[in-house]
Amino acid sequence: MRKSLMGKKVVVLLLIPALALIFIFLILPGLWVLKIGMTNETLTGAKARNPDFVGFENYAKVLSDRFFYNALRVTLLFVLGSAIVGQAGLGLSLALLTYRKRKLRSFVQSVVILAWIIPEVVVAYLWIAFLDKDYGTLNMLLSVLGLRKVNWFYEYPLPTIITFNIWRGTAYSMLLFSAALETIPPSYLETADVIGVSAWRKFKDIIFPNIKSYTLTDLILITLWTFNVFTPYLLTGGGPSFRTELLSIYIYRTAFRYFKLGYGASIATIALLINFALAMFYLSLSRRKKA
Repeated sequence: MRKSLMGKKVVVLLLIPALALIFIFLILPGLWVLKIGMTNETLTGAKARNPDFVGFENYAKVLSDRFFYNALRVTLLFVLGSAIVGQAGLGLSLALLTYRKRKLRSFVQSVVILAWIIPEVVVAYLWIAFLDKDYGTLNMLLSVLGLRKVNWFYEYPLPTIITFNIWRGTAYSMLLFSAALETIPPSYLETADVIGVSAWRKFKDIIFPNIKSYTLTDLILITLWTFNVFTPYLLTGGGPSFRTELLSIYIYRTAFRYFKLGYGASIATIALLINFALAMFYLSLSRRKKA
């Protein structure tokens, strides 16, 4: 009993530094954003020095703000297309295609990881050079084939940033699913091969049940990362006509271009709550699977 109590005290002492860091770098900034969101503070001008406390007035304005709903709609489509369908689907497909093919897997992983580790600004330049209407590589190839040039950033802005984010972020999903596939006992698939089970049945009855916990982990992380990503701003700036204005870009535009710091903080708080709700949704799914 005494040893058990001593063990608990040691665990608490070891947790104190981590809890202190979480409090300083996560909870305190969150409380600061909550406080600013209840004022009319601006980045410059008289209200920057003497902001007024306005309570929940900012939040009421956000709920009737058509630009907020537009940004939320664009963000949800972006998350659905680039994270849930794109990154998870492509990552799983690549992991399955290269499963038990070591040389091919090493090559594919190297290419995919390269897109992941290149700095964001460099990646943006690469995509602008690839998709530029007049001098982009893709349009030059279309011209050679006798097809018309396409202004990708104007005619298909949302599909363009969705494709960009899939290309950019598939590496994590592929690595996770590749590691998950390695945990499946080889005898399961070897037996299935011997009795002639179809590829779909092997995936449905053997592979997926063994990697479903990894799938939920992947979905939690890539959903939250994608919901808060800001990199598409480097390609489109949120345009044209706000068609690619993600919630993160709208918060930036409100707080740091229009200097409405208090209003921007209230939108950021709502975005934080949406993130929390998404995390709780995935965790509830995870618990339901274990039950």
